[in-house]
Amino acid sequence: MPANLNHEKGWHGKLNLVYADRLGATELIYNHQQAPLKVQRPFYPEGEKVCHSVILHTAGGVVGGDRLSTNIHLQPHTQALITTAAAGKIYRSNGLEAKQTINIQVDAGACLEWLPQETILFNGAIYRQDLRVELAIGASFLGWEITRFGRSARGEKFLQGEWRSHTEIWQQGVPLWIDRQYLPGSEEVFHSPHGLSGQPIAASFIYLGSQVAAETIDKARSVFTYQSTVNSQQSTLMGVTRLENGFLCRYRGASTSEVRRWFTAVWQMLRIDFSDRGGCIPRVWQV
Repeated sequence: MPANLNHEKGWHGKLNLVYADRLGATELIYNHQQAPLKVQRPFYPEGEKVCHSVILHTAGGVVGGDRLSTNIHLQPHTQALITTAAAGKIYRSNGLEAKQTINIQVDAGACLEWLPQETILFNGAIYRQDLRVELAIGASFLGWEITRFGRSARGEKFLQGEWRSHTEIWQQGVPLWIDRQYLPGSEEVFHSPHGLSGQPIAASFIYLGSQVAAETIDKARSVFTYQSTVNSQQSTLMGVTRLENGFLCRYRGASTSEVRRWFTAVWQMLRIDFSDRGGCIPRVWQV
């Protein structure tokens, strides 16, 4: 039996990544990985300034008792885009909590685009994710989280288990954004307007790093387009909130393609407005 696998406690996957600027090129200079987490070889579809990395979960899914730990450090003046190879799957729990902890440090002049594919919580899953970002002055962070509660394509709802998501972004000891969400699986919460309101998907998009104009907020709202079905238009909720040094988008609805289309449009808009770079869709999204 591998040393990092225990039938009672599950996998303890680890991933430590460090990016550095080398004569204008962003390079992954340190990569320590422990199964089931792994990162693919970096590639540069936009040129050597922006390093694209893809994280894989080689076990195919997360079960109760699994612990995943990821540490990412962007040294000064680096630019990285990090995504995942596929949607994350959190299986029905055996009574133990599955937990993922992500710590990110973004140094001065650096920019991280944290764009994981969606997470699917099976009914009965018990899952917690903690994400903490330390953002230096002059650094920027853009990230999203898309969660589907239950395998809705099979008619499954999230009626058992629980989900917790804690996100904190700090700058020199000052909290820029703290977001703590908790959703217990139950029929009442699934249908409550204060819960999921009968919709299987909740998602957040956050940008922090510089002040944004009112026109940017209006543009972020305007690029949202509903799916063509009447039901989607009546039940989907979306909103954009201006923050002190950035903004936040929220979504609650039924369509992964709808929210991804919106978040992708906002992300590409920000690239043009703040870094004069066009959109470059990660190749794994197109598989």
